[in-house]
Amino acid sequence: MHLSLFDMAVVIIYAVSVLAVAQYLQRGKARFSDGPEEYAPLPRALPWWAIGTSLIAANISAEQIIGMSGSAYALGIAIAAYELLAALALLIVGKFFLPIYLKNNISTMPEFLKRRYGTPTQVVMAVFWLGIYVLVALTSTIWLGAMAVHTVTGLTLVSSLILLGLFAGNYALYVGLRAAAFTDVLQVSMLVLGGLVIAVFALDKISAAHGGAGGLDGLLAGFAILTKELPEHFHLILEPGNPYYKYVPGLSVLLGGMWVINLSYWGFNQFIVQRALAAKSIREVQSGVVLAAFLKLLMPVLVVLPGIAAAVLVPHLERPDQAYPNLMTLLPNGFRGFVFVALVAAIIASMGSTLSSIATIFTNDVYKVFRPTASKRLLVIVGYVAAIAALLVAMATAVPLLRGWDQAFQYIQEFNGFFTPGIVVIFVLGMFWKRATQAGALTAAIGSALLSTLCRVFLPQIPFMNRIGFVFLICLGLAVVVSLMQRQRPELSTIEARGIDYSTSTTYNVASAGVIAILAALYYFLW
Repeated sequence: MHLSLFDMAVVIIYAVSVLAVAQYLQRGKARFSDGPEEYAPLPRALPWWAIGTSLIAANISAEQIIGMSGSAYALGIAIAAYELLAALALLIVGKFFLPIYLKNNISTMPEFLKRRYGTPTQVVMAVFWLGIYVLVALTSTIWLGAMAVHTVTGLTLVSSLILLGLFAGNYALYVGLRAAAFTDVLQVSMLVLGGLVIAVFALDKISAAHGGAGGLDGLLAGFAILTKELPEHFHLILEPGNPYYKYVPGLSVLLGGMWVINLSYWGFNQFIVQRALAAKSIREVQSGVVLAAFLKLLMPVLVVLPGIAAAVLVPHLERPDQAYPNLMTLLPNGFRGFVFVALVAAIIASMGSTLSSIATIFTNDVYKVFRPTASKRLLVIVGYVAAIAALLVAMATAVPLLRGWDQAFQYIQEFNGFFTPGIVVIFVLGMFWKRATQAGALTAAIGSALLSTLCRVFLPQIPFMNRIGFVFLICLGLAVVVSLMQRQRPELSTIEARGIDYSTSTTYNVASAGVIAILAALYYFLW
């Protein structure tokens, strides 16, 4: 047990605060009513700062904090490409994708597919998303979070998994399966502070171990020692001979499959996009996207740097994913409890968003398709049942699915990559090419899963990121060919793609230039 009484006091204060906020949010609400669905999208009234922080709160969870730190422990700063290029992907989404969603009053991603292609595409993709959310997103979050709880508290891994799943799941269900976007400001603040605390203490400890002083000089000295002892960990582009090239394959990161991954995640992912769809206006959401982009540039300091530092402080770990939890045990009393609470907060925010998306997609895009006359009260109940069932399945499958992976972050990317090529093809063609047909979309969706499976089985030596890029190009070609072979039926689409204003404010343009400049500088100095 690595939590002192002071740490436990911090954890208890946080838990009481969370329950108080949940009670406040639930005041005057019936659990099941005939009113609007409790898991419906938030009203479009959120300001830019709530949008930006909410996007990051939904994104940053155990997957990044523990999973990415684990990958950084093994392969270094190259894993930060996911975070760095996400900042640029966010700007693309804010300029080209979100205006289309807001113009057409889109609430869910399958709803867009139904209005653009038809019901079959909506249902097929809804089932794909549900599989990803349950067997990849929820399972990895619970597994990695349980690993941290196990390391810090001394509970068994299975006990930690069950307790974490029940606590985080019950909180998410208790607040009505809705993203409490305003509380995400607090969650993100805790994430940032917790990450900074562990990064500062790690560098200070490295400096002290080499006779360095404390304070700012100690931090700079610790970083210098880190770069000297692990120079191979400070290259953003890995060479083909690197043992971890299969995870971050060199220039493919900049020019290949990484773009498919990021555009799919930030542009067509329900539990991310639903935050942006709650904005007051397009200018408000674009300002929020800019904030999120700059926060993404900060993430490597919070999650990648600690993982690299752990390679010096706690070398020879059995699994890289144990890096961040082991760093937490080195923190002083009180700080340990604070960082532990920050991690739990991240898991709660992420699981809440994922469960909300599962409930929304299952009820609106699967159940309601077959039961169009279902009452609102029944839909609310079905949404709760779907979320509970998803949580139980994730808790039951987390150990068998992830036990054999030493880096859970790679598991997440590997299996998300089975579907992301088709998802990007379907949405991009649906938005920007009016000749795209339902048959073309279904060909891309099914082809993505089938080709990815065949490639992984028969060509396992190909890095999964390159596989994603190849499959994307093949699916794009197949979707175009199949669409051109059919007669155009524009009457099937109710998506308005004409007259959309893609212009952005001066602030957005200047901020975008700043993000690009920072990325260029990082890749120039850390090539």
